[in-house]
Amino acid sequence: MADLAELDLPAMGEAEPFDAAVLAGNVLAFVAAGTEPEVLRRLAGHLRPDGVLAVGFGTERGYPLAAFDADAVAAGLRLEHRFATWDLRPWRDDAAFAVSVLRRPAD
Repeated sequence: MADLAELDLPAMGEAEPFDAAVLAGNVLAFVAAGTEPEVLRRLAGHLRPDGVLAVGFGTERGYPLAAFDADAVAAGLRLEHRFATWDLRPWRDDAAFAVSVLRRPAD
């Protein structure tokens, strides 16, 4: 088991960056409080330029969406799409769940 805030795949023998990564099941809502920005930074660092990160979590799980958006930008990611469900229902501000598709810009 590993801590996402300490994720270092090259040190674990996985040197190639990923085209995409998915954090389903409220992963960011359950990491240690305050580590969300570092988790996003580490995940962004393991993506190829132009790679995507899909993240889904309940909007009332303790990680405000505005903080998530700011942390994603600080990690070098940009919001490309947001949906209200994993089956891609349109986003609405009162949605109980957010699925965000973030992209690491090409270098």
